[in-house]
Amino acid sequence: MTEQLILGAVLAGGRSSRFGSDKALAVMADGRTLLDHAIAGLAPHVAQVVICGRAGGLADRPAPDMGPLGGLNAALHDAQNHGFAGVLTTGCDMPLYPVDLPAALIGADAAILKGQQLLGWWPASLAPELDAHLAADNNRSIYGWLDRIGARVVEMPGLVMPNINRPEDLAGL
Repeated sequence: MTEQLILGAVLAGGRSSRFGSDKALAVMADGRTLLDHAIAGLAPHVAQVVICGRAGGLADRPAPDMGPLGGLNAALHDAQNHGFAGVLTTGCDMPLYPVDLPAALIGADAAILKGQQLLGWWPASLAPELDAHLAADNNRSIYGWLDRIGARVVEMPGLVMPNINRPEDLAGL
């Protein structure tokens, strides 16, 4: 069996409205940004990491400001165009990436970590389906997308992931 190529994508195109400034560039106590931590956590599990929704990275597809699905769609098309089997995703505000998570997520179908829908596995073959979903008349909620494709929800008992929405959340880490 040949090893499949996996693309890593950090979804970093949010507006950070509750945070008050660009959350991806917020600095943790060790002097590194949240974005740096997200990249470092994902990198050991993938062949390549891309940043979605930021200047210098993959532009949201089909248009800017589509939320995490615009970034995911860009990553899926990039994966499909470059021979990757699928995409592991994380959010720019996820400074931790559990080492056991890829093995729990990766499979024939899409999967997310329960309670953290941006920590997911997305087969590259979903690219046309996400195009259709984003073109349809819907609210572009990630929950609607998960329902549409029947994504698996993976539970990892005992795992507590930080939720960074405000500066005090970051300070509490």
